[in-house]
Amino acid sequence: MGMFCTTPAVAVSRVVPVKKAMEMLLTGTPIPAREALEAGLINRVVPPEELEERVMALARQISGGSLKAVATGKPAFYRQLEMDPPAAYKLAERVMMDDLLAGEAQEGIAARLEKREPRWSG
Repeated sequence: MGMFCTTPAVAVSRVVPVKKAMEMLLTGTPIPAREALEAGLINRVVPPEELEERVMALARQISGGSLKAVATGKPAFYRQLEMDPPAAYKLAERVMMDDLLAGEAQEGIAARLEKREPRWSG
């Protein structure tokens, strides 16, 4: 198309092996769903008629958890990707300890021990 996909290359090169990423970027050839799954570009393959149902089930599962935990965990996940392992562990430890001391984690732990659904405050 007269251009190199440099922006997609940032994400693709962090998910798939370098040689596979370069092949995809140089050729622009679409890949089948199974190959995308094997390359780590997607999490699962589902029949088209099940897609909406499966997406909604995943969305319900994610949204059923603690919003505070997601709000602190997701940015920390992305930050630690850019760090060397010792710094990443230090960040992860701090975030996890902050979460453990927060009310949401206490509710989650109590609910698990009491075998009941958690009552999230956020």
